Amino acid sequence: MSGLVVRKTFAQIEETRLVAGRTDDQGSLRKVAVCAVVKNPCAGRGYVADLSEIVEASAEIGTWLGEEAVRLLGETPQSYGKGGVVGTDGEQEHINAAVTSTFGNALRDAIGGGKAWITSVTKAAASDVIIDIPLAFKDEIWVRSHYDAITVRIPDAPHPDELVVIAAVANRGRINARVGGMTAAEATSAPTSGAAS
Repeated sequence: MSGLVVRKTFAQIEETRLVAGRTDDQGSLRKVAVCAVVKNPCAGRGYVADLSEIVEASAEIGTWLGEEAVRLLGETPQSYGKGGVVGTDGEQEHINAAVTSTFGNALRDAIGGGKAWITSVTKAAASDVIIDIPLAFKDEIWVRSHYDAITVRIPDAPHPDELVVIAAVANRGRINARVGGMTAAEATSAPTSGAAS
């Protein structure tokens, strides 16, 4: 990755087999989060009006994170989400610049498509931060069974002058989901609400 200097990468895999002592016979729920810890080119510079340097470089990060997330998941994702953390010498807008539509479109392409808006969260924090990355069905935001999150703790990051850019995927919706609404099968056969990142 050439656009943003990567200090390290980090991945987390979570697998849940039972909820409340039972399963719905649709298999385990696997969630993967992949993080890239990168140098923040705007850190320590005060207010920076033009964040295009981060936005433009985010496509390459999005592609790599998406491909790695799919590899670690071991199957086609049904859900995805994105987010990140900016270190204390930057501002939240810097990490937002790293996960705009430029990043989102690259992530979407890398995981094999998706028609829905990609859920997202960002914050400013110090090293060893914990962040919940929201997940939703990749083809339709209104599929309630796939509303979820993965909790990520990033060791030794971000340093004050860094960004942590995160992509997350899951192989299915929540185990024993039963609050109604549109199903994943219905969503893939119906017109979508339109993609945005």
